[in-house]
Amino acid sequence: MSGPECCENPPAPASGGESGDVQQIASLNSYVSGNPDSKFAVVLISDVYGYGAPKLRKVADKVASAGYYVVVPDFFYGDPMTPETRIEDWLKSHAPDQAVDFAKPVIHALKEKGITKIGAAGFCWGAKVVVELAKDTNIQVAALLHPSFVTLDDIKGVKVPIAILGAEIDVRSPPEVIKQFEQALEAKPEVDQFVKIYPGVSHGWTVRYKDEDEAAVKCAEEAHQDLLEWFGKCLQI
Repeated sequence: MSGPECCENPPAPASGGESGDVQQIASLNSYVSGNPDSKFAVVLISDVYGYGAPKLRKVADKVASAGYYVVVPDFFYGDPMTPETRIEDWLKSHAPDQAVDFAKPVIHALKEKGITKIGAAGFCWGAKVVVELAKDTNIQVAALLHPSFVTLDDIKGVKVPIAILGAEIDVRSPPEVIKQFEQALEAKPEVDQFVKIYPGVSHGWTVRYKDEDEAAVKCAEEAHQDLLEWFGKCLQI
């Protein structure tokens, strides 16, 4: 499911200050940050606003600062959502299921580069891509942040350690749905899991928080730290 919540508070234009740069990974433009010699990579899969969103790139730099090689691919081929676009129309040519086939060559290219373990985190739209990758051995660790399109059956099919970070105020994945996801994971003791619902925040808050909202900023930073700790726990073992 998607809706207006997936489009609220669109990102402002980039203002510089990024640590990484844009490179081609498996023929896709990708924002790349971090140690190119690291054996551990993290792929961040954007929400509908794409790989160029400044706050998403800040998250990439934050993850990279922990020692990872971070890649944020442009799965929209230069055509992200804009405030002028109707999401229903945009999704007709940008279904997350299709992007799974775009992600696999990126993962292959990272392995060819010498990466030994790959984690992936998906935001809103990107969470569906990550959960599909988590159903086999494409990635070793997964994280979903305020997911859209993800179903209970998707969660039941997950085979790798997975974190789910949800918002208290979320029509797309409300707390009761996140709790269902948690229960499904608890029934799979072979799959390590971390599930958390953050109070007082809305869908998309980790990458679309308002800078003037101190509580939302603090909660986003808490989620970013939880994400880092999750990768630290499961990826570097």
